[in-house]
Amino acid sequence: MKLQGPVNLAGRVLLALIFLMSAVGNKIPNFAQVSEYMASEAVPASSFMLAGAIVFLVLGSLSLMLGFKARMGAGLLLVFLALATYFFHDFWTFEDAAKQQAQMIQFMKNLSLMGAMLLVMVHGGGPWSLDQKRAAKATK
Repeated sequence: MKLQGPVNLAGRVLLALIFLMSAVGNKIPNFAQVSEYMASEAVPASSFMLAGAIVFLVLGSLSLMLGFKARMGAGLLLVFLALATYFFHDFWTFEDAAKQQAQMIQFMKNLSLMGAMLLVMVHGGGPWSLDQKRAAKATK
């Protein structure tokens, strides 16, 4: 299929964009406020964890977009998603039905993104990735 390369690249970029924008559009410019919010949600060492989250988000998303060590990048994003889902989308703790529903939607969104990360971890960056280019060069 001739479209496999560009479609795979577009898919990786679209998949990773939410994570990169979360880091550069929210977490980095609002570091103090985000750290305070994390502390209010019982995240231990919130400033340290936020710095780690930013590193995971930026490295993981760029890795996925470029297809460079895409499996590792997806692993970083999977760890971020697992922790974020646990701490911030605990829908089962809400009594208000509307808030519970909103958090359940976010929880399920994160589960589906975790599934996507698992697929990348299994299949790699695919066509039009730096990983594939490196592998092809190594076999020559």
